[in-house]
Amino acid sequence: ETLLGKRVDYSGRSVIVVGPSLSLHRCGLPREIAIELFQPFLIRGLIRKHLALNLGVAKTQIQEKEPILWQILQEVMQGHPVLLNRAPTLHRLGIQAFQPVLVEGRAICLHPLV
Repeated sequence: ETLLGKRVDYSGRSVIVVGPSLSLHRCGLPREIAIELFQPFLIRGLIRKHLALNLGVAKTQIQEKEPILWQILQEVMQGHPVLLNRAPTLHRLGIQAFQPVLVEGRAICLHPLV
């Protein structure tokens, strides 16, 4: 039963749609997925900027999606590429790294030529 499906922390799954305004090395990441992927970095950013006193307050701010959260998320995403996998991964181009950009909606956006 557990051989076919396993849960992976800090990962997300979504539909891929075309994003012609993106450059080849960027991918559009929905806000919900970005919060899940970068949650530890967001917590650290909130505490370092003295916007949260402790871990519990930081998690509450993330759940309530405070407006300051998006600015910190933009800063965090600049230095952390994300890996995108298109199943089935039969060769090495099935997994690629991209620089994430926040987008509205629930779908991951990619350049048409990728």
